[in-house]
Amino acid sequence: MAAPAPAPAPPDREEIVFLDVETTTPPRRVLLEFGAVVVCTRRLVDVSSYATLVRPADLDAVPDPTARCNGITRDTVVAAPPFRDVADNVYDSLHGRVWAGHNIVDFDSVIIRDAFAEIGRPPPEPKGMVDTLPLLTHWFGPRAGDMKLASLANYFGLGKQRHRSLDDVKMNIDVVKNCATVLFLEESLRGVVPTPQNMLADATIRTQGTSDPATNRDYNELVGSHVEEMMIDTTKQMDARSSGGSSGFVELDDVSTESIEIKVVVLHRSILRRIFHHKGAKLQLSCPGLEVRWVSTQFQPNLSIVVDIPDNLSKVLEFCDNLAQSESPEARSNSTWKPIIKRYGNATTRPTVRLKIAMTIVNGNTAMYSTQICQKDCNGVIPKLASRKVDAAELESLQGNKVDAFFSLEIYDYKAKAGILLVAKRLDVHFLRDQA
Repeated sequence: MAAPAPAPAPPDREEIVFLDVETTTPPRRVLLEFGAVVVCTRRLVDVSSYATLVRPADLDAVPDPTARCNGITRDTVVAAPPFRDVADNVYDSLHGRVWAGHNIVDFDSVIIRDAFAEIGRPPPEPKGMVDTLPLLTHWFGPRAGDMKLASLANYFGLGKQRHRSLDDVKMNIDVVKNCATVLFLEESLRGVVPTPQNMLADATIRTQGTSDPATNRDYNELVGSHVEEMMIDTTKQMDARSSGGSSGFVELDDVSTESIEIKVVVLHRSILRRIFHHKGAKLQLSCPGLEVRWVSTQFQPNLSIVVDIPDNLSKVLEFCDNLAQSESPEARSNSTWKPIIKRYGNATTRPTVRLKIAMTIVNGNTAMYSTQICQKDCNGVIPKLASRKVDAAELESLQGNKVDAFFSLEIYDYKAKAGILLVAKRLDVHFLRDQA
């Protein structure tokens, strides 16, 4: 049964609302529970809270008992209200506020939008979003392990995660408070008390910025590391509950340019990042059969490949390029905008784009590449357990072959240059020619 809805927030809605949803297991995600706590940003005290179970239209979608350890079964939700009956309360809790939560960009916010779409109503819109998964990964990881909420709670001795919406929201708030306190103390006692960075330097992973003064290399090579520091790493963000594979990536035939927009997400140091969204979720694309024109490994640790692209991908990327130029502050700055598509030779040659290999730096000098690479066999099938991390030597063998690419679009503005960077999350390599 639904808990009482919170009192309406004032028009300026200065508070932050922490939220969490519980759903059925993949492949179909059905909303089963919603929970939210509105927090005063000045005193970090709870202003109001709201939680409700939701009865799905199809009770057969709820396993009995459901997978995962939240204890929500058909018997639990059979007497709950349908989402249509609680939509007003959910909307009032969220609309016009800054949303916060663990992995909300790719999971919770998408579930909420889908729930409103199913009843034919416009979804609530956030003033901004604070995703605590990339935020805490940047500032606190990897001392707490995999940075899941359960791992963070265990690190701080907050008890076991219950996987119930309101409990998880309150745990998330406590985790953020604890992380902030520890980081504040470490900064205040710098040089007096050993910090994890001093004691466990070999376990600290940070993202590399570049100060390379080279001027003759492709600009994407120069800015790639800096952009990765600022962007939300979708590989880390993907909820462990996801079915994996190519989930979260949109095929070109399913892309509607009318549904592409730029959303604002709040990252660390209150930095506002502008991220492409498509139908309420972060825009990530998949495109099969891209021929690798050449591979760039000479500017290591930065790695990338240049691929020919088909007309349908070209149209989507040109739309994103124009949208970013017209709506983003990057385009109105003094930086020079770099087109995402490039043609080598005359105007009749196929358009090309550069796909950057996602990278982080370990121990200050060792590159770790997070792009996954899979090898298809001669029948186009990817064998089980074929996924692995890419490396420079293997990347060079791709030239002249074809790949199915899964990538994100990241807006950057760095060293007087701005544009869109394409970051490869996964490459499925077609049967290599030299193996034929």
